[in-house]
Amino acid sequence: MRAKGVHALNSQDLPLVLALARTRTLARAAEHLDVDASTIFRRLNDLERRLRVRLFDRSTHGYALTAAGQRAAATAERIETELHALDREIAGRDQQLMGSVRITASETLSYAVLPPLLAKFHAVHPGIQLTLAIDNRVLDLTRREADVALRTRRPSEGSLFGRRLARIAWAFYGAKGSRLLQRNEGAPLELTRQAVIGWEGHAARIVASDWIEAHVAATQIVYRSNSLINHLMAVREGLGIALLPCYLADPVAEVRRLAPPLPELEGELWIVTHKDLRETARIRTFLNVVGDGIAAQRGLFEGGPLMGRR
Repeated sequence: MRAKGVHALNSQDLPLVLALARTRTLARAAEHLDVDASTIFRRLNDLERRLRVRLFDRSTHGYALTAAGQRAAATAERIETELHALDREIAGRDQQLMGSVRITASETLSYAVLPPLLAKFHAVHPGIQLTLAIDNRVLDLTRREADVALRTRRPSEGSLFGRRLARIAWAFYGAKGSRLLQRNEGAPLELTRQAVIGWEGHAARIVASDWIEAHVAATQIVYRSNSLINHLMAVREGLGIALLPCYLADPVAEVRRLAPPLPELEGELWIVTHKDLRETARIRTFLNVVGDGIAAQRGLFEGGPLMGRR
């Protein structure tokens, strides 16, 4: 018989159930909770022993929720949602230019655009600690995986606030001074005659990947990578030509644009936060400083004339 006031399930167990339900593997759940896999294994066995019920079925495909596990995971997710909502509500009342701002952005924006803007922000607001998560995935702002996101699409969630900063243009680039550039200066790019840099694996949400696959023969691909930064470096070394965002490639002196931007690949850049955080002083200030700084470079993002940039 269980002692009065003693519960088999406690609040510390819920993150474990939720992490394993979402990731389905010990290793990924351990990474999410910042512990080792053996700890997850031991804690799960201990929890199921206390509950006297199996929460997960084990198989070669990973961990799958049982009926009892589904009930536990649903409760854990509801509690997590309520805690995040409370966190946002409290943070949204903060009018002090102190605390932290967690930003998420792609590798190209983090490399080519954000460093001087973050340095400018820090110089004016040294009491605000900045954290940048470089990730091409769309992190969940509702769960506070980030406070502010730079995204290449309009936010569709009703709980989010977004501001469009610029359009994003894509064009082909080659190494400056190569025979290819001299031959094609002012003339249409004959793509079928070029050595092209392609993509390795599944490049989720990279519009250039699908375009290359649809328009470039596999025999033309001389090199593959899953990183746009690496594509740029490969172009600079003369390995081939690559389809790159203009804001990334145009400022690099060693490469040149080979043809006008492709209209069908034009995208958008948005700065996004949760509506509950929009009026928090540090978030509002960050949106204004960094958002205005990016918007001021609209011509660079939209593939405008190159004169005076180098």
